[in-house]
Amino acid sequence: MRTSRTLGLVMIAPAAVMIFLFFLMPVVLTAIFAMTNMTTATGISGGAWQVTQGAVNRLKADMPELAGGIAEPRFVIDEQGLAALEALKLKAGFSTELRSSHMGEVFPSRREAERMIKALKDRPSTREVKQISDLFNRSVLNTRFETRDELMASLKKLGFALTPAEQETVATATYTGWVWTTENFRIIGNSPDMAQIFLNTAFYVSVTLLLFNVSYALFLAIMTHYMTASTASIFRAIWLLPRITPVVIYVLMWKWLTWDSGFISMFMGQFGYPAKNYLLDSAYNAWFFVILINGFIGASMGMLVFSSAIKAIPQTQFHASEVDGASRWQQVRHVILPQLRWPILFVTCYQTLSLLASFNEILLSTRGGPGRATEVWSLAAYHTALNNYTGNLEYGLGAAMALVLVVVGIVLSLIYLRIFRYDTLISKPLIED
Repeated sequence: MRTSRTLGLVMIAPAAVMIFLFFLMPVVLTAIFAMTNMTTATGISGGAWQVTQGAVNRLKADMPELAGGIAEPRFVIDEQGLAALEALKLKAGFSTELRSSHMGEVFPSRREAERMIKALKDRPSTREVKQISDLFNRSVLNTRFETRDELMASLKKLGFALTPAEQETVATATYTGWVWTTENFRIIGNSPDMAQIFLNTAFYVSVTLLLFNVSYALFLAIMTHYMTASTASIFRAIWLLPRITPVVIYVLMWKWLTWDSGFISMFMGQFGYPAKNYLLDSAYNAWFFVILINGFIGASMGMLVFSSAIKAIPQTQFHASEVDGASRWQQVRHVILPQLRWPILFVTCYQTLSLLASFNEILLSTRGGPGRATEVWSLAAYHTALNNYTGNLEYGLGAAMALVLVVVGIVLSLIYLRIFRYDTLISKPLIED
């Protein structure tokens, strides 16, 4: 018994590893990235501290005086400047007096620094004053610091005495790497664009699912069931073409149909209608064709599942119903549909998750246009995290959007299980004595 159990665990181990690597790990990593602010700017590894103009702008709200001071250069009498001054081979008294009387002094403007330099005992000329002041020009703007302590030391050297709270504010504003945050979910919840994309997704999934992936697929399966075997095989093979055709070629055929130089425009031109691109001229037309493009693919898959399920129904039940005088509609209602709860549940769940996650056809046909009229959630997550026009890819926000899809998919699956009474489907059958 123990040997059999061990052998069973060994046999199932490869499948368990595959499930963990290709199903569970992507979800776990998505959840991890969703809790960060990773972008192209921050990178996916640790960052540095850099006082950019953007950081200065962020500091203006909480620390306007500091933001203004950081944005302007300061003049600091330090060893670096004195060494450069000695290398110029001007009067030795300049560097000697600066080292002995002004070492470490910070001047907030060039005017104050030059006023001090002019007052040196050796009386430098106007040209020398400019040369000397340039040697002590110091700024942290656009300077990269590998550690937070280096940034704070540089600010202190420039005369900025910051409290621990102020240091934390500056460090947060200037950090270029990623941090742990829940800001992505706040953005999703408060953005009107996200609300519109959510409505687009709900409309796209519900209409495509109800009209094509379930209803029309079921209609095709029932119709082919009552055809002769050879005719039904040909009909099913034709409906499989959208699914087996490479998606690029499949969408290209639809584009040829809908372009301003395509078949529809040529046909409508015979009746005086001007040529136009039906995929992108209006949101109504774009949605019409997006649903058709995806619906034909989904209907073919559902047709196969339902056709197989109908074939599994014992023929004796159909013969008995015919003997009792049942019509075709009565056979469908009382014989076929009651025994398709499992297949309908599977197709509904599978196609819902598929529609929520897929965006290839929309990307290739409309790219979410016109405007963002056909932008669905998965396509928006792709644009946000992997491909957008601004160039700053927001990995964390895109992962948060993908995680929302995972949660929505789980919730909908649980609802489907409740609607189709999953507990009765898996319960033991009642066998009559």
